[in-house]
This record gives sequence, structure tokens and C-alpha cells, in this order.
Amino acid sequence: MKKVFNILLWTALGSPVMLWSQTGNKPAKDAAIVTGKYRNLFKEAGYRQKDIDAKVAKAYSDLFESPKGIYFEVEDSLAYVSDVKNRDARTEGLSYGMMVAVQLNKKEVFDKIWRWSKKYSQHQDGPRKGYFAWSINPKTNKPNSPGSASDGEFYFITALLFASNKWGNNTGIDYYKEARFVLDEMWKKDGTGNIYNLINTEHKQISFVPEGNNYNWTDPSYHLPAFYEVWAQYAKDGHEAFYKACADTSRAFFKRTTHPVTALNPDYAEFSGAPHSTRWMPAAFRYDSWRVPMNIAMDYVWYGKDRAWQRGYAQRFQHFLRSKGINSFDDQFELDGSRPEFILQAGPVKKLRHSIGLIATAASASLMNPDKNSLDFVHKLWNAKLEPFDDGYYDAYYDGLLYLFCLMHLSGKYQIIHAK
Repeated sequence: MKKVFNILLWTALGSPVMLWSQTGNKPAKDAAIVTGKYRNLFKEAGYRQKDIDAKVAKAYSDLFESPKGIYFEVEDSLAYVSDVKNRDARTEGLSYGMMVAVQLNKKEVFDKIWRWSKKYSQHQDGPRKGYFAWSINPKTNKPNSPGSASDGEFYFITALLFASNKWGNNTGIDYYKEARFVLDEMWKKDGTGNIYNLINTEHKQISFVPEGNNYNWTDPSYHLPAFYEVWAQYAKDGHEAFYKACADTSRAFFKRTTHPVTALNPDYAEFSGAPHSTRWMPAAFRYDSWRVPMNIAMDYVWYGKDRAWQRGYAQRFQHFLRSKGINSFDDQFELDGSRPEFILQAGPVKKLRHSIGLIATAASASLMNPDKNSLDFVHKLWNAKLEPFDDGYYDAYYDGLLYLFCLMHLSGKYQIIHAK
């Protein structure tokens, strides 16, 4: 096992944090992949199990069973998840919905979303074969854009592999075959028609979009080292070593793309980790960025291969947000923690908010933070409500899904689903 090197830095915020560490790539002895056990941080914080179960169930019901939710059944056996405020169905939400369904054993919901996604979003021929149009108009079932957002495919693949492990492949859908179809088609992409592998194979990092020049940079929130580990174990497509290398590359990437003091990361980044600005938005910590602490926490709990650095990251991130007021921190920042010059508008008013999506993912970082004081973020999430802001803005889709995901993570209900 490699030696572990730690560099501690007294930050401007006045506390010691882990700046960098290098570990071997064996999972920690108490990682879920080894023990099969998942922490229930809500229970550790003093909440009763029946109340925890009820909170998760209500969040699911609000999103998937309520008239004000994001899940819509159509035709005989199809359903889609909608970004209601933008009036479309996105591969992000469709695949998130499938992950929620397989984790919570909602097979009928899973199958309906998959059938809709396959019928209306997945390309069955041409250069994009196997990939999904990232945005569909559910009124016409036509793509708003035929291109892919690489994270959607990652969630589709992983959710399908979990479904195969959980329910088998003989109940109407061959989940493993469907997962392999996406992966096998991915490996055939060589630039023909300007379409590439979802993963930039030179840099071993997920691309922002597997098309054109967008293949040459990334989105930090798309990095899911835990998913690569699942693929290496269950895809069985001959690329196991590559997937494991990608997982380690993502762990190293997180070190480069997160700020050494605030731990904030940009929405978009170069493969080096440097911020990537676009013609529509200068680089900063914005909505996509919220998912990074959740993704790192998932990797920490499931595989625990970079725990020293991940703990330090969580300490830095939560310490920064606490310094901005745990009940008032904004949802967008420059990477140094200052107020952004450009505010990405959501809803009718261009303003910064104290958003439940970021409240949720900030709480997920408590799974990594060894400081017991970090339970204040857990209590904060427990008491949060998915409801409209004073200006009328309400996002059951993005805020809601991150809220539900993090309730699942913190209650130990978001797990690696192994083959029986």
C-alpha cells in the first residue's frame, strides 16, 4: 500500500484542512463495498427510524405521486420525468427517476420511465445510436435537441445494471442487455459524424457532451467515480481496467478543480481542473456545481478509496458555507467565495437564493466530515421544506431530486445494488 502524504494548511477561514493526499486504491475496511453497511446519519443525529422512513416516503410521494410533482404517466405503460418549469423531459431527470425507483424498489415506475426513454429519447440508428437526446418535448415527443448530455447516459447505465441485479432480466425488460447496448455503442464511437465516446479516452474523464469540441472539456458534477466502480464489477464488457482508471482519475480531478480554501468548484472545467467559461456563462460555482459534494460523498461511503482527502474536502466545504451563515448561504459564488458578478437566473427574478438543492448536497458532505458539529447541516436538511420561494419560484425538479437523493444518502437508502 502506498504511503499517505498529507499537507495541512491553516486557511484564511481559520481552521486546519486537508489540502492534498495520495492513497492506494484499495477500498477502506469500513466502506460499504466491504461491509455491506450504510450509515444512517439521520438516526445518528437522533431521529427515529419511523420518522426517517416517513420523510423519505413523503419526499418520494411529493415528486412521483403528487399532481404538483414531476412524474407523468402516459399511454399504456410509459412515463416521463419533467423539468416542469422548462416544459421538457431531460435525460438527467429521466435517469435520476430510474435511480430513485431502483433504490426504493419501485419497479413499475422504473420500467415505465425506461420504456418512455427508449422509445422517445434513445437513438436507434445513425452516428448517435445508443445515446439519448438530452431534451424532449413531451407534448410532441420530439427532441428539442438530438445531442447527449453525458451524465444522463451514466445514470441510465448504472440504474439499468442495478435493476438487473435487483430484479433479474426475465420480467419484461432485459436490463443488463439494455445497459450493455449503451456501453457497447459508446465504445464504437470514433468521431464519425462528430460523435465520440462519452468518456474522453485520452484523458479518462467524462465529456461535457460527446460531440464536437464539447468532447474536449468536462463538467465536475458529471464525475461519478462510484459509478465507474460499479461498471468495472457488473458491466462485464472487457473494459474493467479502464473504468477503474477513470474512477481514480476522477478522484484526482476533484483535487484539482476544487478551491484549496473554499472547496468550491466551477460548473464547467478543463480536464486539468481549471475553470471553463462558455459563451453563455462565465465559470463559477452554480447549479451544476451543487452535485459535486453529493458525488464525492457517495464515493466515500461506497468505496472509500480516497478518504483522507475527502474528509478534508468536506470540512473545507461545510466550514465555508457555515462562514456565510448556515441559514442564509447563497447558491452561487465565485470560486474564492465572493459574490458572483454574473448571476445565472432561475425563475422570474434574477437573484441569489438559499436553495434547498444546495442545502441538501451540503448535508450529504456530513457523511465525510468527522466533526460532530457537521450534524448541524443534517438537522438543517431535516427541517427544510420543498416549497415555493417568496417570489413564487419553485423547482420540484432539480431542487426536488437533489433533496430526495440526499435524504436517501443520509438515511442509508442509496446503496450499491449487488447481484443476488
